[in-house]
Amino acid sequence: MMTILYPVKTGLYVNLTNRCPCACTFCIRKNDDKVYDEPDSLWLEHEPSFEEVKAAFAKEDMTRYTEVVFCGFGEPTEALETLLQTARFVKETYAMPTRLNTNGLGSLINKKDIAPLFKGLFDAVSISLNSSSEEIYLERIRPIFKEKAYPAMLEFARECKKYVPDVTMTTVHTTITEQDEEKCARLCKELGVNYRIREYVPPAK
Repeated sequence: MMTILYPVKTGLYVNLTNRCPCACTFCIRKNDDKVYDEPDSLWLEHEPSFEEVKAAFAKEDMTRYTEVVFCGFGEPTEALETLLQTARFVKETYAMPTRLNTNGLGSLINKKDIAPLFKGLFDAVSISLNSSSEEIYLERIRPIFKEKAYPAMLEFARECKKYVPDVTMTTVHTTITEQDEEKCARLCKELGVNYRIREYVPPAK
């Protein structure tokens, strides 16, 4: 049975797809098929339909969680329609806070500006900035969109601000220098979004 939902601390995480337009040099998928203490593989047998996702939610005691986070073993906006349907379902059924963790390339992936679709569905969006330098970004993230990716990711952050109350951009500790982290903090201040340094999550043992 494939893992569609999995708990991390007080959040319930939603694993919608394994597709991703990036091949990050530090991606945990390179070394393992699990995250944190999750016992089961997050590699999906197939992308779940909205009905399959709803059925997975029906098995959960939602009183255990404080938020629902869309973050699995792929980029959630690759499965945009299921993502939006599920976020709406969570809001209407459980009235819980929702967060999207994304690489910020969803508008490139879907060939349209998707940020307006988030209004009322997501309370927070966390975008992987990864570096203040486009050169370092391209070297470490290796997006299929190449030079289009970095400016599109920054523009996505600007657009999300219009529709989502809490927008945060992140980098991963140890993957860039402290000087780059300082530049990232200044860049996020210019964009008017929050900045957070995420701890590197080693492969599950």
